[in-house]
Amino acid sequence: MHQQTDVLVVGGAGVDIVVHVPELPLPYADSYMIRPGIETRAGQSGDFVALGLHALGLRTHHLDMIGDDHEGDLVRALHRDRGIPLTEAHQASGTKRAVNLVAPDGRRLSLYDASRGDDAGRFDETAVRRLAAATRHAHVVITQPCALTLPVLREAGVTISTDLHDWDGVDGYHETFALQADIVFLSTTALTDPERTMRDIAGRGRARIVVATAGADGSYLLHDDELTHTPAATPPAPVVDSNGAGDAFASGFLLGLLSGEHPCAALSTGRWPVPTPAPSPRPARPPSAGRNCSPGWPSSRRSGRPADPRPRLPGLRGGDGGYAVDHPSRSLTPGDTCGRPCPVPALFPPSRGRRSGGVPRLRPRRGPARRVRGRRRGVRR
Repeated sequence: MHQQTDVLVVGGAGVDIVVHVPELPLPYADSYMIRPGIETRAGQSGDFVALGLHALGLRTHHLDMIGDDHEGDLVRALHRDRGIPLTEAHQASGTKRAVNLVAPDGRRLSLYDASRGDDAGRFDETAVRRLAAATRHAHVVITQPCALTLPVLREAGVTISTDLHDWDGVDGYHETFALQADIVFLSTTALTDPERTMRDIAGRGRARIVVATAGADGSYLLHDDELTHTPAATPPAPVVDSNGAGDAFASGFLLGLLSGEHPCAALSTGRWPVPTPAPSPRPARPPSAGRNCSPGWPSSRRSGRPADPRPRLPGLRGGDGGYAVDHPSRSLTPGDTCGRPCPVPALFPPSRGRRSGGVPRLRPRRGPARRVRGRRRGVRR
């Protein structure tokens, strides 16, 4: 079947109620006056990844279980307004929802409504196979019942990525995703020994690439048995909301891989913020745009390369397609890489048929990343 989609996002559709609080942890009090207020908006992990990939020019399709309720209507409207195809299965217990407490420094605490989970829910296997046959890659969120799609996706021959978020390295539910994905994202927040957990994922599972974000300590990439550390960088604008920040990181990283970049170079695309996409689909590349830039981005008149979009952003905000810069380092411009040659990984074959036009290609050059430990070359600074 002809591939019509670059990335199929499975799961993670829902609604967040964002409450801005004066500080975290929030001291006990009878009441608080909240400003700038309380906001209810569509967008959880799967929605944010789909929005990020779509904003970066990749053809994206989203599959999840949604209820016949107000929250479900918000999710449907979000995808409809952004032009992202959505295939939904009925969720009898209702659409997923959460309350996010957001501090002035952008940190957040999420409270998920466990009553909206449905262990008995299932995707139609025929629909999953049909969507898998038309895509290059699948990003599977760790919500119910997405684990059941992993064998079907594997049988279809697509590569799989997943985000374990704040996994402790032990919980069996997360481990199912960790051991069946080709690319694994996770946070070091709950890990006592991040490197050991990353190597355990790669050693026992299928993962060829493991990426761990470590807050102010930057991020770590495990690929080909070599661990590379990228230090954190100063955000280009004030941090106002970290909701969706990790999803934006994953979106940019996947863009790099699907564009044929080495995983070390793909870290650069994960570190620069995703711009807020326009309500309508991105415009087609005009015939006169013969420069090496993507539609919708300004370019440098001298070099013809995509201009750095960051100065144009007055602030970076999570949710609804524009994501905050949280502590995981992603404020370097495209092209800041580890300096190694970046061959096209065999993990991602070139796209067949029409590409979604103008995806910027990153050119490797010397950057701040350093190899921490390797099987062959040891330490590189």
